[in-house]
Amino acid sequence: MRLSSLRSISSYQAGVSLIETVVALGLLGIISVTFLTGVTVTSRAAFITDEQATTESLAISQMEWALNPITTPYTVSATGYTAAPIPSGIDYANYSVNITAGSVPTADVNIQKITVTVRHSDKQVITLESYKVNR
Repeated sequence: MRLSSLRSISSYQAGVSLIETVVALGLLGIISVTFLTGVTVTSRAAFITDEQATTESLAISQMEWALNPITTPYTVSATGYTAAPIPSGIDYANYSVNITAGSVPTADVNIQKITVTVRHSDKQVITLESYKVNR
């Protein structure tokens, strides 16, 4: 009688072990997918944050360049100004800058609206506007 009771316990444990293994693998799969999704989202967010910080820094420095009367003298009929050289290196790869100038309709010829547009991989990321005054 004792031998038969051991066999029934042994077959019961084998079935539970298989079910436990399947459940454990299922949970491990769900946890893995959730973790990898989190890593992907975090990586994408870091890329977007880096791109925004780089373009903002580049746009501000370009605006300072365009407004500085020493580096970029005021030209009455200008439609644009030459941008400052973009720093070399991997951090600024595929970035481009365009600086346009336009007249202000209600002002005299000594005020221009300056627009700095920064693009990354042909995608417009940021635009800054300010005014340049001929002093």
